[in-house]
Amino acid sequence: MRIRIPRRRGGSFPARFPSRGRGSGGRGKFRFLPILLFALFALFYLWSNKSAVPLTGRTQFVTVSRDQEVALGLQSYQQILNQSNVITSGPAYEKVKEIGQRIASVIEPEFTEGFKWEFNLIDSEQVNAFCLPGGKVAVYTGLIPVAENEDGLAVVIGHEIAHAVARHGAERMTSQKLQQWGTMAVGMSVGDMDPSVQRGVMQAFGMGSQFGILLPFSRKHESEADDMGLTFAARACFNPEEAPKLWERMAKASEGKEKPPEFMSTHPNPDTRIDNFKAWMPKALKTRSSFCKISKNKY
Repeated sequence: MRIRIPRRRGGSFPARFPSRGRGSGGRGKFRFLPILLFALFALFYLWSNKSAVPLTGRTQFVTVSRDQEVALGLQSYQQILNQSNVITSGPAYEKVKEIGQRIASVIEPEFTEGFKWEFNLIDSEQVNAFCLPGGKVAVYTGLIPVAENEDGLAVVIGHEIAHAVARHGAERMTSQKLQQWGTMAVGMSVGDMDPSVQRGVMQAFGMGSQFGILLPFSRKHESEADDMGLTFAARACFNPEEAPKLWERMAKASEGKEKPPEFMSTHPNPDTRIDNFKAWMPKALKTRSSFCKISKNKY
């Protein structure tokens, strides 16, 4: 028996559904409204949360309160110390503590509101140090031979303290939050487009924000901390001329290790830092002279 299949009005059978649009190879349209709304919101959001970085005067945008920042810093610091072999005595520990306290003492109190300074030495081969919000400082023993002397160690500790004073961590949290919101806005704008086009746009946005905003932003923070840290070390009567020598030793210590090009890195390369320190040196030497002339025997 033959079964007659009725024809669909207005077209052939079987019907193509959907005939256009998402999932069918159609290009769809890019919606500008989400991007426009995000841009307007971001401008208002940032303008409402702007402040100035101490010493440099650079305008920054921070949406995290100081109390929140200090609490997060303390929590992270305790976690790191609990998972590390902390050295609590000996010449190296005493030197780290002495240098840290000297530098902390020359920073304006209004820039370190809520800070409770703490200095620790961690037994590790890492050539590194850090300072978390709230004045929580740690130096790894692997840094001591590369720093070589107290002036070199003061340059590193001054740099790390500068990160906390400049609130770089809170500023990065703000920029990462904006990037997440921007990603959502872009996703909404391409929501009607072909999935392959969506993926391409989102990947392009991700790479653009990474290499065009976040990494340069991080390198700017590092250079700013170098500048501020050198000033702090000079105020505390350490010799700022050790800074470029330190970074020559840092470069030598990292020889043989694979390093990305500077534009792909979170930090400036050693040659850039050395050139920066040399450019800042007249200012640092003048600062040291003015701060240490009166209190020559203070330290």
